[in-house]
Amino acid sequence: MNGFDVDRPRENISQWPGRLVLIAALLVSGCTAADTTAKARPPAPAASRATGCTSQTQTGPLPTWARAGFSGDGAGVPHVFARQGDILGVLFGGTLSSPPTPERSNKILWVSRVPVTPGGSLEITATLDGTTETARRTVAGGPGPSGIDMPKPGCWHFALTWSDHTDTMDLTYKPVL
Repeated sequence: MNGFDVDRPRENISQWPGRLVLIAALLVSGCTAADTTAKARPPAPAASRATGCTSQTQTGPLPTWARAGFSGDGAGVPHVFARQGDILGVLFGGTLSSPPTPERSNKILWVSRVPVTPGGSLEITATLDGTTETARRTVAGGPGPSGIDMPKPGCWHFALTWSDHTDTMDLTYKPVL
């Protein structure tokens, strides 16, 4: 006997990717620590969107951790939560555009829910939906006020890194008509 079981039927190799994804998901879910701190969570994304953007602009009250400098609860101020809820972007112009218009800049105030290391930076790697085109931006000093312009209109997937934290969000830059 050579160690091979000739009576056993051969496995279908096309089932392996699905099994590997399931195994990876189980490993990750079993290895993450539970976070018991209260977080403001973004609403669940819509089931499907033609643009591929899942982050939604909201105008309801800002979470208490993001209200510094705003009057009242900040309701009415357009903002977007990152997927994990660890950072949000306040869109001061309401609508982002590419290129930016002379009347309105693409000003985003980044507010971190998690502690920020003084002197660090917020690093952004943005990828245009459906392409491999990327743009990198840095907000010196970490989360705070910024002007973030993108080279083309469309849905940009932002990977955000700051103070040993990471999160993601989608921002839509409209074309200037």
